[in-house]
Amino acid sequence: MKVIVLGSGVIGVTSAYYLNKAGHEVTVIDRADAPGRETSFANGGQVSWGAGGPWAAPGIAWTACKWLFKPHSPLVLRPRLDPAMWSWMLQFLRNATPARYAINKERMLRLARYSHACMQQLRQETGIHYDEQTRGTLILFRTQQDLDKAAADTALLDRFGVPYQLLSRSGCLAHEPALKPVKWKIVGGVHYPEDESGDCHLFTHNLAQLAEKAGVRFQMQTTINRLETSAGDQIARIVTDRGEFAADAYVLACGSYSPLLLRPLGIRLPVYPLKGYSITIPVTHPDAAPIGTLSDETYKVVITRLGDRLRAAGTAELAGYDLSLPRRRCETLAHVLRDLFPHAGDFSNAEYWTGLRPMTPDNPPVLGVTPYKNLFLNTGHGTLGWTMSCGSGRVLANVVAGRRSEVDLDGLTLARFG
Repeated sequence: MKVIVLGSGVIGVTSAYYLNKAGHEVTVIDRADAPGRETSFANGGQVSWGAGGPWAAPGIAWTACKWLFKPHSPLVLRPRLDPAMWSWMLQFLRNATPARYAINKERMLRLARYSHACMQQLRQETGIHYDEQTRGTLILFRTQQDLDKAAADTALLDRFGVPYQLLSRSGCLAHEPALKPVKWKIVGGVHYPEDESGDCHLFTHNLAQLAEKAGVRFQMQTTINRLETSAGDQIARIVTDRGEFAADAYVLACGSYSPLLLRPLGIRLPVYPLKGYSITIPVTHPDAAPIGTLSDETYKVVITRLGDRLRAAGTAELAGYDLSLPRRRCETLAHVLRDLFPHAGDFSNAEYWTGLRPMTPDNPPVLGVTPYKNLFLNTGHGTLGWTMSCGSGRVLANVVAGRRSEVDLDGLTLARFG
């Protein structure tokens, strides 16, 4: 079967890899000049099998109001006359209840745990490398109140069988010795031992090379204009600025841009861009830098060691499809990085980046079938795209082939939005 995958980020590339492995003739189409050049390019580098969860959590409305008045707020709201933005925010708030949070957490963990097994198998089969670390994720807390809240939330982790360890200050320092000079700034943490980290762009690039060697064709620097239908319920072709492309099946993996391509087809996909930022600096003093990856819960900033580089990533900004790089946002990340690891690297050679995370209002992604029988979705993964990528790609390969998915797709398809 001929399959076209739209999008060459980590979701599109893993989809192409598993579709090719299943015996299909696969073409990937993207406007970028190489795979993994947009949202997958310079993200936080965490693969959060256990630490990841819904942003739509109980109390988020009140917490968000407090964040908006902080000088280094993890949340930025830039209201627009965009009905999609306001509709998304209302749905998001409706999901911020204890009952909905538990349901959405289970759905995300179900896919994440499956993806964990898929990535481990892929790594064993291919020997792929990407500055990977398997030391887990350390969540740092600066206040006793936040630590106590985290301890109270462990009931959900126990319920879903997620391994974790509550750490005292000394436990955090034992895990990341470079924190010792600023030990008075933290009170404790939670360690998720199964989590991993690495360079998502390098992973995507290397996996794309493996897929290309196996026969996947990458049609880059090609802007997708629209999907055209035939009479009935099928996609007939993809119209681009470099001509038309046709296949037997189509997988839409265009992240935040997926709803724009679906809207003319009459499909409403509640995915909205959540803008994030990162700063990457060269490590000049390895002993003053973290060994693995950690998250600062106060600022919602991820800090990850990538070989001889150190990256901080964060901020959730609702600003539509704006890709500007305002200095104020960059300064927030630099502030957190300097605050915890002041002597780790060369801040004068910092590289800044921004990208759009495709977020659903309930936070699980959208996989599988659509009203068009040869069009399939793999999008809406929010901040956990890399975490769920291998599992999502393998799910799509099974669904496209008409085989039963190895993971329960209840609550992970377009059908949940009515």
